Parts: sequence; structure tokens; C-alpha cells
Amino acid sequence: MIETERLYYNDVYKKEFTAVVLECREEKKGYHILLDRSAFYPEGGGQPSDIGFLDGTEVFEVHEKNGELLHYTRESLEAGTEVTGKIDWERRFDLMQQHSGEHMVSGLIHEAFGYDNVGFHMGSDVITIDFNGMLDDSQIGEIERKVNAKIWQDAQVEISYPSPERLKEIGYRSKKELTGAVRIVTFPGTDICACCGTHVTHTGEIGMVKLLSAVKFHDGVRMEMIAGRRVLEYLNRVNEQNRQISVRLSAKPTQTAAAVSRLWEENFRLKGLTSRMEEEIFANEASRWKGKGDVLLFREGLESDSVRRLTDAVTQSCGGLCAVFSKNQDGSYKYAMGQINGNLVSLTKEMNQTLQGRGGGKPYFVQGSVWADENAIRAFFKEIMEQKR
Repeated sequence: MIETERLYYNDVYKKEFTAVVLECREEKKGYHILLDRSAFYPEGGGQPSDIGFLDGTEVFEVHEKNGELLHYTRESLEAGTEVTGKIDWERRFDLMQQHSGEHMVSGLIHEAFGYDNVGFHMGSDVITIDFNGMLDDSQIGEIERKVNAKIWQDAQVEISYPSPERLKEIGYRSKKELTGAVRIVTFPGTDICACCGTHVTHTGEIGMVKLLSAVKFHDGVRMEMIAGRRVLEYLNRVNEQNRQISVRLSAKPTQTAAAVSRLWEENFRLKGLTSRMEEEIFANEASRWKGKGDVLLFREGLESDSVRRLTDAVTQSCGGLCAVFSKNQDGSYKYAMGQINGNLVSLTKEMNQTLQGRGGGKPYFVQGSVWADENAIRAFFKEIMEQKR
């Protein structure tokens, strides 16, 4: 086994270093480079690995296997050569902010409610944490307030390797039983946890934590959160969305919710008015086709529910099959067909096959859509009507 000095534990802020290539192993998808020393953090503890370069060679993953630190590259490096390693610091610091923020949130939730962090994933956009207990909106809001107050105290984060005797006296969080040297990460007054990941040295560097959501998951909740730079990026996106809404609604940015509420109420009123007007039109349409037998109608600009209601109205009066089609913006047609005491199963299947459609429903009433033009639809029904004669 080749041992590598882990520089990230001695200096978490080391962005660049020199090392000697001890071995270059060819693998299926490239090479595994082993160095005598490295600042590249391997994937582990829920934290993704560092990425970067060894001289001009890209390091796209780093893993620890059987005690060895493997740097994944697509190009080989000659054993015995000295290389300069550079980690992607912006990414590393982002992960440090997220991981440290997660510790503080998990610690405060554990302290307040006794819940354990039973699942943790650090994605490129958000962090998800699974807790084995329920949290409501007010509790989440209080945790968010507390964690940010703790962050702004800018306390020094402590890293220690307690003796086995001392370790037994420490109430630290851990998902599994640990043996050997245990690395304890302490956020004073907030969290004590066994962790091998990289963290900021002062809580103020986290900047801020934002708890985005918490939904029921198994017997607890799955929480989404962000920290540090991601909070600023998130707020900028939300602010831009709100700015666009405020411009469209001619409302101040702090009054968009009230403006949307007024717009929703007006839309609800207009929908009711439109529905009543449609009922009159559909009733007149039904009277027009009373007793006329089979009816095929094309009407512009109808929503699916309106197609259904028009079909139902005409079906009740025409005494035969009624089919209504309305064109969609993408060129397809939505449809509804009805016939009192009818069985439209085979007709619907044949139509969907012929006109590239999909849909279904009850034997006497079906809805769906077809990818065909009006001429093709009319030709299909003309043939059907001729077969009935």
C-alpha cells in the first residue's frame, strides 16, 4: 500500500502544492495517480472529491481505496517526476461552506428535538439532509434563525483526535460505531460530530444558511438547504424573478404577492364569466343539432374542459355520435367524443391508430388528442359514416 501525506488536514486552505508521482496505474477509463503528498480531498463523508490539475493533467475525481489516495486522470504521469497540484479552490470552498453549514443545522436540530441526521447528500445545487423526525414550518424558521445567529458569532471551529478514554466522555454525533483515531469536528455551542470532511476554520466564513424546504420522507423529513455563496446566487435568482413579475404587474417589488392575488381573483371571476357565456353558446349549439344524428365539429381556441362540455351538450341532443375537435398551438388537435348508450372503444382505438392519437375514457365518452390535420380527421369520419350506412 502506498501512503500519501494528506495536506488538506494540515492546511485546509492549501490551494497549490508540489509532489512526487509514486505510481501511475492504467485503468479502464484512464489512470490512477498516486502521490507522496496531496491537497486533493477524496470523496467521502457525504462530500464530493476535489478536482483540479497535476501540472497540465486534469484530475476529475479523487477516491480513497484500501488506504490509498487515487487521483483519477485521463492522461498518464511518469513515476518519479515532480508535479504541481492545483485544486479547484472555488469549488472546494463552496463545499466547505455547505458541509460546515450542514453540521450546524444538524447539530441544532439534534439539540432541540433529538432527531438524528440519517441521510446526507451534497449536490451541486442544494444539500439534502434526512432527519428521523417531523418538523413544521415554525420550527424550521426558528432553526434557520438560530443557525445564522451562531454563524455570525464567527467562532473558531475545533478539530481534535481525542483519546479513547476522552472520546467516551464526549457526546458527539456519528452514524456508525468508530474505532481507531476518531476525528472530531466541533462548532462551539452548536455541534460536535465525527467527520473526515473539510470545513471552514471560523463559522463566519459560512456566511449564511438558507433552509429551502422540508417534506415528509419515510418517518421523518427530507430537508433542502444551501449555504455561503449559494445563498447569494439563490437570492439573486429569486430577486430577478420578482423584478420581472413586478414590472409585468406594475407593482413594487415588495408588493408582488398582493398584485398576484388581485390578478388571481380577477382571473377567477373572468373564468366564471367565460364559463357562463360558453354554457349559453353550447346550449344554442346543442339546439342547432337536435335530432340531426352524427355530428363532427371543429371549434377554435377551446380548452380541454370546454371541448368536453360542448361534446356533452351536443351528445344529449343530436341522437347520434358527437365528435368535437379543437386545434392546439403545437398543431395537434384535442378531442372529445360521446354517444348516449354507445360503445366507442373500437372506434377510439381505430382513430388513435389512424390519426396518431392517444386517449380514452368510458365506453360512451372519450377524450384525447391526435396528430393530424383537419382534412385527415374529416376523411376518417367520412369513411366511418359511410361504413355505418
